[in-house]
Amino acid sequence: MSLIIETNRSLKPFNTFAVEQRAAFFATAHDDADVREALAQARRRDVPLLPIGGGSNLLLTQDVAALVLHMASSGRRLLEEADGRVLVEAEAGEAWHPFVLWTLEQGLCGLENLSLIPGTVGAAPIQNIGAYGVELKDVFVGLTALDSETGQLRDFELDECAFGYRDSLFKRQPGRYLILRVRLALRRQAILHLEYGPIRQRLAEQGIATPTALDVSRAVCAIRSEKLPDPRQLGNAGSFFKNPLVAEAAAQALRERHPDLVAYPQGDGQVKLAAGWLIERAGWKGFREGDAGVHRLQALVLVNYGQASGNQLLQLAQRIQADILARFGVRLEIEPNVL
Repeated sequence: MSLIIETNRSLKPFNTFAVEQRAAFFATAHDDADVREALAQARRRDVPLLPIGGGSNLLLTQDVAALVLHMASSGRRLLEEADGRVLVEAEAGEAWHPFVLWTLEQGLCGLENLSLIPGTVGAAPIQNIGAYGVELKDVFVGLTALDSETGQLRDFELDECAFGYRDSLFKRQPGRYLILRVRLALRRQAILHLEYGPIRQRLAEQGIATPTALDVSRAVCAIRSEKLPDPRQLGNAGSFFKNPLVAEAAAQALRERHPDLVAYPQGDGQVKLAAGWLIERAGWKGFREGDAGVHRLQALVLVNYGQASGNQLLQLAQRIQADILARFGVRLEIEPNVL
């Protein structure tokens, strides 16, 4: 069956901000052949090919003059197991959280702290997704991608991906590599990451002294559900700003002015500041102008109350950035991809 190309397609259902913008061309890829055909069709029409997954890390500020390719491939499998280490692979279109639950059902550990993160498996390496002390790179083994420049398949190993804090080679070279499937190394024996206080507190409240990976996943889901709005109810892309890294001297100077500063030493001469604390302290929490606003419970989340445009949300973000820089001397970096 040949790839179906739509024209002037609304992208509102394909971004969790629920922003109304349109794609010049749109198609859905269910397998590798569809991705190759989409690349050929984009070249034929002389437009870029823009792959998207769940649209949970995307802010659209204008119509997209490209062939937008919705990655909808499915499949997850156990590849091999040795010495308690299990190699798993999932297709790019798999929704991330159901994939995490599937790994837990197989008795595998390693992804529990990454529960309830929106988006797809294929998008996870682009951002090097992370939460509660765990990042994708901690379990990443490799991925297979189609090089849009050469048309050839390429396998990437961990050290080739240049993973950083919410960053990767794939984010720095947008559109170059079309991720098809991802491979992770998980474990039968749980090595739980409970460093973040809210997880320990939630488990203690439930009377769980010796938690399993599933217990941790459930605790993370509960915490995220309380802190972050459901995009099906209120348009958002989760955390809108990265937690900034500053030198220890800069963090100490801020702490002298603000003794309750929320900061995490990184052990490399840098300190990670809580962007949400900075934004809340600056008075932006709960701010609303028209339908663009800052969530009333989590200052790190920008929300679309209904009819906000991408530009309105971006302008709000830029005002927050300027205010935080003026108040604290700290530059906030936007986490979602802005188009």
